[in-house]
Amino acid sequence: MDKLDSRLPSVRGTGVALITPFTPTPDHAVDYPALRRLLDFTIEGGAEYLVINGTTAESPTVTADERAEILRVVKEHIAGRVPLVYGIGGNDTAGVENLLRTTDLGGVTAILSASPAYNKPSQAGIIQHYLRLADASPLPIILYNVPGRTSSNLTAETTLRLAHHANIVGIKEASGNLEQCMVIAARKPRGFMLISGDDMLTTPMISFGAEGVISVLANAFPRRMSDMTRHALAGNYAEATKLLFELLPLNPLMYEESNPVGVKAALEALGLCSAAARLPLLEATGGLKERIQKLL
Repeated sequence: MDKLDSRLPSVRGTGVALITPFTPTPDHAVDYPALRRLLDFTIEGGAEYLVINGTTAESPTVTADERAEILRVVKEHIAGRVPLVYGIGGNDTAGVENLLRTTDLGGVTAILSASPAYNKPSQAGIIQHYLRLADASPLPIILYNVPGRTSSNLTAETTLRLAHHANIVGIKEASGNLEQCMVIAARKPRGFMLISGDDMLTTPMISFGAEGVISVLANAFPRRMSDMTRHALAGNYAEATKLLFELLPLNPLMYEESNPVGVKAALEALGLCSAAARLPLLEATGGLKERIQKLL
């Protein structure tokens, strides 16, 4: 199968790594009315696609029943307005295979699967993990390299080897290593997508071949992130850089108390949802909220 045939042209531009909004009540239940507001806000703000049940969604603390209901609500509410990417990953290969086979993925375009965390597998182990998932998955898989969360890096060589599997169509690269990303861009098969996993590196990554970004900031600033990304994809780097620099002071605050604590505080300030997070994460401190509010 030619890699170009398996490319996902709809997964280009700005994807939103969607948070899971919780109620400010002691049980921090999933806030479905807020979820619907956030879906409309990001889509109307120009996001090209949505990513749900990723790490920004606090997926480790969301139950299986909640995940199923969130997916149902999202599919029903967006009604095909934008493509949907769904996060399925983990550090038990057989368990992830089972999720891929048993989850109702109707209406989903692709799977985003983070490299295994905690186990710290070798590169050979990571390759075998992803090959097993790619063979089992009914949908195309986008790799996700995020060493800051997983404690292991997908090297460029590992990514390039996996890129030749017909059912592995791209990578969300959040290593922060631009040279590694350049190597992937220079040597990747035709049709394999390089996607920025770092909002602030989106414009430079697009300059050497990335297809866009899966963004945290786009939860609260979908118009700015999507405009920045579109300008970069069109080769208008002066305008893209101007928008990038406007977001630059805000970005560190999104991660100061861990993601998605900061962006939830921004969303609360915008009146879209509560800043509530589930333990072991805590809601943003008053000081962080105040600094975010001032920048808003």
